[in-house]
Amino acid sequence: MNSLQSSFLAVAPVAKPGAGVGAGSRVALPSRRGARVISACLAVPPPTTGAASAAPRELSAASRAVVEDEARYLVGTYKRSEVVVVAGRGCKVYDADGREYLDMAAGIAVSALGHAHPDLVAVAAEQAATLVHSSNVVYTKEQVELAKRLVETSFADRVFFCNTGTEANEAAIKFSRKFQRVAHPNGDAPVEFLAFSNCFHGRTMGALALTSKSQYREPFEPVMPGVTFSEYGNVEEAKKIIKSGRIAAVFVEPVQGEGGIHSATKEFLQGLREACDEAGALLVFDEVQCGLGRTGYLWAHDAYGVEPDMMTLAKPLANGYPIGAVLLKEKVAATIGYGDHGTTYGGNPFVCKVALTVFDKIQKPGFLAEVSQKGENFKQLLRTKLSGNPHVKEVRGVGLIVGIELDVPATPLVNACLNAGVMVLTAGKGNVVRLVPPLIISEKELEHAADVIRDCLPALD
Repeated sequence: MNSLQSSFLAVAPVAKPGAGVGAGSRVALPSRRGARVISACLAVPPPTTGAASAAPRELSAASRAVVEDEARYLVGTYKRSEVVVVAGRGCKVYDADGREYLDMAAGIAVSALGHAHPDLVAVAAEQAATLVHSSNVVYTKEQVELAKRLVETSFADRVFFCNTGTEANEAAIKFSRKFQRVAHPNGDAPVEFLAFSNCFHGRTMGALALTSKSQYREPFEPVMPGVTFSEYGNVEEAKKIIKSGRIAAVFVEPVQGEGGIHSATKEFLQGLREACDEAGALLVFDEVQCGLGRTGYLWAHDAYGVEPDMMTLAKPLANGYPIGAVLLKEKVAATIGYGDHGTTYGGNPFVCKVALTVFDKIQKPGFLAEVSQKGENFKQLLRTKLSGNPHVKEVRGVGLIVGIELDVPATPLVNACLNAGVMVLTAGKGNVVRLVPPLIISEKELEHAADVIRDCLPALD
């Protein structure tokens, strides 16, 4: 048993598929009590793969009612899979009809420690009974402790807390412009930004302007002006733009998630660092999806030996409780004064206490090495099991952020995997299967996921 396989207890099977969930009823969840610790997540036999398991799922009347009410009462911003998720344990989630799914999506790379992690449940309950919120008009110990931990484990000198990744990028936009205005008191401060092809930085108006996909921006134009997009990985093209003197900051993901699982090279990030230093621009690493252990490094940029001036974080930081953060060097933080930015909920004691526990787990000796090894093994498994299929162009990624690029849209494969009990995501232009499971996932579960993906490939035909 490795060090990651000690967090979750053996579980009993859930209610049989088709049982349904009516008013006042509950899905029978795996029990933690009186059970033997056997694995990180895989504590029940995996569902059978193959054509039979990939057959379309039938929703119960209770689940269908939830789907119909969603269509009636919610704004139609999401094209959801027809699964009504009601519970999770470890790397599994359970729907309202009693079906079990291996979660290879982790809430879009959020649930780094899986679902209902017992230590997180305990600390959340304790803090909820103590103090959830007090606002930032007073000091709270938990917020200061989390900021200290982030500073001590990174390049940064200071931290700003918010609630989401897009809010973190919005804050970094404002901090960049304020820094440049202080650095150029004569009124000639650069105010524009450089971002890259296939990038994703969020959906609010500033972060949206930095996001390359035109279909995200065009319905809401005019968005924030002054953003130039350059080819991801093309350092010479980027240098020419940075040296123009118009760029306040460069925003880049060391590993792109939404964009299709593309990794930067050291030469690319080093070239951006040098060009920014020469021109006086700031370098901002967006590690909202790829940071905090996802790549097998604490911070994705650690693999490159290149430090930013700012870094934005969010998704895994509190394992599903909303939190975002901007990490800054002192030269930037020194230009930000009282009232320049703020947030009501950001960094409240509840979410910071949970985040500290997440940090404790990810910094445990051997954790990141295991993430790296499991990711490498998983990529090799996929390459072996998917080899020969004409639709599979490439398997790529680092750590447990892995993409399978196809020559056709990935949605039929994603749907077939869901029917077979494995949740996966799309990325890129819809032709990449994105695999971002909880970091605690076992090798056995990863092998099962690879088998299901292989067996569901005929859906692409």
